Amino acid sequence: MSSNWRQSRLILSQVFRHRLDLLIPVETIPRALPRWCLKTLHKILPTPATPRGQRLKQAFVELGPVYIKLGQLLSTRRDLLPADIADALADLQDKVPPIADFDVDSFVSTQLGEPCTSVFSDLQPTPLASASIAQVHCATLNSGEGVVVKLVRPGIEQVIIQDMALLKKLAGFINNRIPGARRLQLPRVMADHEDVLLQELTMFGEARNQIQLRRNFADSDLLYVPRVYPEHTREHLLVMERVYGIPINHVDELKARGVDLKVLAHKGVETFFKQVFEHNFFHADMHPGNILIETTDPENPKYIALDCAIIGSLTEADQNYLAQNLLAFFHKDYRRVVSLHLESGWVPADTDAQEFETVIRDVCEPIFAKPLAEISFAEFVITLLDTAGKFEMEVQPQLVLLQKTLLYIEGLGRQLYPELDLWETAQPFMERWATQHLGPVGVVNDWLNAGPAVWQQLSRLPMVMEKTETEIRLLKSQLKRQAADLEQMKRRNAQASRYRRFSRLAGVIVLLASLWWLGTPLQQSFAQGDGSLWAGAAGAFVGIILLLRT
Repeated sequence: MSSNWRQSRLILSQVFRHRLDLLIPVETIPRALPRWCLKTLHKILPTPATPRGQRLKQAFVELGPVYIKLGQLLSTRRDLLPADIADALADLQDKVPPIADFDVDSFVSTQLGEPCTSVFSDLQPTPLASASIAQVHCATLNSGEGVVVKLVRPGIEQVIIQDMALLKKLAGFINNRIPGARRLQLPRVMADHEDVLLQELTMFGEARNQIQLRRNFADSDLLYVPRVYPEHTREHLLVMERVYGIPINHVDELKARGVDLKVLAHKGVETFFKQVFEHNFFHADMHPGNILIETTDPENPKYIALDCAIIGSLTEADQNYLAQNLLAFFHKDYRRVVSLHLESGWVPADTDAQEFETVIRDVCEPIFAKPLAEISFAEFVITLLDTAGKFEMEVQPQLVLLQKTLLYIEGLGRQLYPELDLWETAQPFMERWATQHLGPVGVVNDWLNAGPAVWQQLSRLPMVMEKTETEIRLLKSQLKRQAADLEQMKRRNAQASRYRRFSRLAGVIVLLASLWWLGTPLQQSFAQGDGSLWAGAAGAFVGIILLLRT
């Protein structure tokens, strides 16, 4: 039995067990027979008391790591899902049972290529935490430093490949069969999801990400990133500094320590914007399980980032368009928002700009009428994307990680400090960014950054010009020869065409003359039944046809 068939049976069993068929509205089924079958199924099976979001979440948990990650991804797409389902999926954390009968010492020794005791004086067999892709164990280096060892689950790569093969087929089916699904770009979203999962399998990639993020925030009071030990890191094994802090969702404990939650919330917003717009290198998996709070100085707390497997970045064009969109919204310049969407290609070029601007204004004005502290920035972005979707705006997969991170950041910030005014924190940052990148200062900075490369090219300018002149002369010579060759080919083709026309005409005249001269004998032969002349006449006729077709 194929793996796809087994996985399909497992999915179907979860669908019926948790009544996920109820998530599909009957009226959306285009064909009569499937619509009747679904309607009948809804009637004959009992309706569960558990809310639909919780049922879907439990199904993802039971289906395994790929579906848990998929649920986390879907929880960020509130422009696609009802709020109750998105809220339920947002609760998904990678809390899965540890690997059964796992010999940690043997696995680590295999990865290191030497006995684990040559590196670690102590390696705890019981995991500190267990996730869908990997699990973490506490250890002590022979040098005495406390570390944690992250181990990729054996065999998980094959599970991901098999599960994603089925999900990609399903995405393709939905994309081709269900009206309106093309806007969602599900095949591309699934392909990106697979890439993200596979990236989590190599600890070399995560180590590079963590080292870069640590470098970006060196000596910063915003974020601390644990040190990586590259000399002990392998493809499926990552060794990093063990850090201590309070989990960010333990708000009561943070309050008991006297942590200034307002400062902490604003630092979270500043950290996000700095990663996206200054570094263009942002931690894209900032759920509560990956964030600790360092409370040595309660009045000036610091974030600690764990698990750097998923890192996001934007192209320069997307980064500029996103920044300018945010600035336009801050200034309620809806016409500029429409222009940016059209320039970026996010909405079709034939979109009615006036209508689009009117709809955006109608959506935004009631939001901006509220006090800024009551406006959810993330919900605002979601509402905007949902509105743009009505104008056939295609989902931008490159922005999915950014949206997911924004949802996490604001959600955590409001949990810490409900009066958080994300706009108040974000607007000054974006204004500074605009001054540095979009105004005269930005132009000067671009020239200064490009300076060394420009001067290097200028020093080579005489040689480049001489080479260009030589290449132009060669090109002209080649074009001249090609023109002569083309003219010669035209003359030959004209001669051949005249010859063919003359041959056809001559052949027809000869055959007609022959038939005329043989007219009387032919009549006599037909009367006498002479087969040879019958054959001759037929041959003449065929010859004429062939000549006319040459």
